[in-house]
Amino acid sequence: MIERIIEAERLEDLISVFGSFDRNLHIIESELNVKVLDRENCIHISGEPDAVMLAEKTINGLLTLASKGESIDDSNVRYVMQLVNEGKERKIDELTGDVICITANGKPVKPKTLGQKNYCDAISENTITLGIGPAGTGKTYLAVAAAVAAFRAEKVNRIILTRPAVEAGERLGFLPGDLQSKVDPYLRPLYDALFEMFGPDTYQKYLEKGNIEVAPLAYMRGRTLDDSFIILDEAQNTSGEQMKMFLTRIGFGSKVVITGDITQIDLPADKSSGLKTAMKVLEDIDDIAICQLTGADVVRHRLVQKIIEAYEDYETKHPLTNAKPAPKSYKRK
Repeated sequence: MIERIIEAERLEDLISVFGSFDRNLHIIESELNVKVLDRENCIHISGEPDAVMLAEKTINGLLTLASKGESIDDSNVRYVMQLVNEGKERKIDELTGDVICITANGKPVKPKTLGQKNYCDAISENTITLGIGPAGTGKTYLAVAAAVAAFRAEKVNRIILTRPAVEAGERLGFLPGDLQSKVDPYLRPLYDALFEMFGPDTYQKYLEKGNIEVAPLAYMRGRTLDDSFIILDEAQNTSGEQMKMFLTRIGFGSKVVITGDITQIDLPADKSSGLKTAMKVLEDIDDIAICQLTGADVVRHRLVQKIIEAYEDYETKHPLTNAKPAPKSYKRK
């Protein structure tokens, strides 16, 4: 048993790291099997040498985030612990990136993991970005945030959000109402993100003025989209023909983000995914980035990450159900 002491420069940082009712410390104690106490504005860590070393690096990393104004929650604690376990504690400082945009409620939107930061950098630096990864990694949410930021900065005149109208493993049958009512269920995740960024009233104003367009992918045929920020969501459910059609709609002054999860393809078994084909066709073209997010970038409930890892483990043992290409990761140029 050994003990290490960490001195905090500011009490506010210490309070942020501890969390409500010392919740964050309890996570560190439970995961690393150490004892953490607060005495006279110092953190005392006791336990086995290796565990104490990991806890010390984790807490120092959290103090670094807190000192730069980052709020500390469960996901921050677990992600910093993961980086420390992988020997990447020096990269923790990179998590204090710039805010992408501010939501209607005043909430700053920023990347929370290194994978998300690379994804946001790719969107900023390339005309076309493919964001590939499992559910909960913020692919769509961060893309919408980047679109809103570009629109507010007057870099684009329109935001266009689209996705293929493919049912997720079940047949919904006949849907009542006009055409908009029929496609709304497929586009709801995009509406939700826009509502949060703009607020319902501002969103409705821009929608009526034509600055925002949310439509199924089929509506993109025959159009040329200039000065627009275009997001194609759920792209794993596009056919090869649809993907080619969409990519050739891009006009001058536009930026495109294509998101998808190639482990959740809802196309018929005899149809190949246009996203998987695009990942192979576009990988060597300049100004196009293919950014791979993983289970480590999941920012939803921690069980989501465990579920994704369990499925990946299962599919590794059953390769016939996991026939997918290895995408080229985005690297800053």
